[in-house]
Amino acid sequence: YAMITHMDEQIGRVVAALDETGYAKDTIVIFAGDNGLALGQHGLMGKQSVYEHSIRVPLILAGPGIPAGERRDAFAYLLDLFPTACELAGVPTPKSVEGKSLVPILKGEAKTVRDSVFAAYRDFQRSVRDGRFKLIAYAVKGARRVQLFDLANDPWEMHDLSADSAHAPKLAELQARLAEWQRQTGDPLVP
Repeated sequence: YAMITHMDEQIGRVVAALDETGYAKDTIVIFAGDNGLALGQHGLMGKQSVYEHSIRVPLILAGPGIPAGERRDAFAYLLDLFPTACELAGVPTPKSVEGKSLVPILKGEAKTVRDSVFAAYRDFQRSVRDGRFKLIAYAVKGARRVQLFDLANDPWEMHDLSADSAHAPKLAELQARLAEWQRQTGDPLVP
């Protein structure tokens, strides 16, 4: 908590300097943090997983054209920040950029620019998440395992639903979506 308090103070200094110099009206501030630490959740102490506590990052955008004091729950990758900044600044985004601008979400024109997100940890964990459910696939020393979580009812990812026949269609859907993400990204792991 001391580190968070210190960071908050330093960001406050930057914002105050922008206000004092008059640059705030022309400056877009983008703050993104690093992956979270498990801090004992799921028996882990680092970032070595694709559970929500380890893959989510804080993201704050502020400045002209960005509504203040609002929150969005849309999926985003950090690689989406460059095309977002380009669009907010009114400059063309290079065609080689893979990210998607988040401006339609910021303006309230769209709820999302992605219907799922893909995550990977090293050569043995993969996950795919839609708006409600998340599949985690493991491939460790030849052993394969999957987990399925209903994040709306189980945000801490404590109740694996992969063996529940009532969730078999969702499991199959997310397995297919994971395979598609892997195909699109050239991921060779077969979870």
